[in-house]
Amino acid sequence: MSATLAICGGIVALIALLVLRAVVLARSRGNVLCRLRHGVSGWKNGVARYADGELHWLPFLSLRLRPRHAIARRGLRVSPRRREGELWAVDCGAITLAMSEDALTGFLAWLESAPPGAHLDLT
Repeated sequence: MSATLAICGGIVALIALLVLRAVVLARSRGNVLCRLRHGVSGWKNGVARYADGELHWLPFLSLRLRPRHAIARRGLRVSPRRREGELWAVDCGAITLAMSEDALTGFLAWLESAPPGAHLDLT
């Protein structure tokens, strides 16, 4: 009985940590709510943040502290934006990002503000 209680307590603690992590990520300054689809897999919820010429994407439901995907601005090819439900989506190679219109405007401005000499293709 006490082993079962300990396992249940551990599971509850893990769930609480995941929820706390999601809340902290969503409310952290500089993070943008963003969904990501890699290839033909389904959409995953997370946050994106800009760091050192890269867009880092972190999933909500993960214990990893490092980004799951790092998308380099240099040489990035982006498709025209399109509606995905209530969000706007763009293809970035094998990865598709979906975010609010304001967040997408910020993303496109970040792409266009690349340092001189960086190759950008905003098709």
